[in-house]
Amino acid sequence: MERNRGDGKVRADLDVILGRKSMELAKVEDLAGHLGERQRLMGLDLGTKRIGLALSDVERRLASPLETLKSGKFSANAGRLLARAEEFDVGALIVGLPLNMDGSEGPRAQSARAFMRNLGALTSLPFAFWDERLSTAAVTRALIGQDVSRARRAEAIDRMAAAYILQGALDRLNRAARL
Repeated sequence: MERNRGDGKVRADLDVILGRKSMELAKVEDLAGHLGERQRLMGLDLGTKRIGLALSDVERRLASPLETLKSGKFSANAGRLLARAEEFDVGALIVGLPLNMDGSEGPRAQSARAFMRNLGALTSLPFAFWDERLSTAAVTRALIGQDVSRARRAEAIDRMAAAYILQGALDRLNRAARL
């Protein structure tokens, strides 16, 4: 079974041989070869209480906050996430990896990896992890600077953090394309 990815083809049976459906890519730059011409990227900020979703434009230059899912049952969250990915013709996922300040992986990073391992059983979308250290802090500072109330910040922070993560990856992708 082959799945069309724009001008290149990804063989789904290779993933079956390797025992996985989705494909983790080591670098964000590696995503370019797996995307159709106008496919979008979706950014994920996997929190303990909420999951923030963000979406790129079709030219993959700008990230925009999309929505926030309340963490609950994995199947419900995965279903909603994959439905949104299909709705917007998402070609790959950028997943925030919450590393410790020293660069090591703690329980939250392990949780993000486990979420993606489980999601990988449900989709063939490629994904790459993106270091998300201080992303929530940066978004919080920006919202405070705009005098956004605490209640409104709590409502928006996760999807805005996902957009912040996605924008970093988009910037890296675009720099790599220019070289």
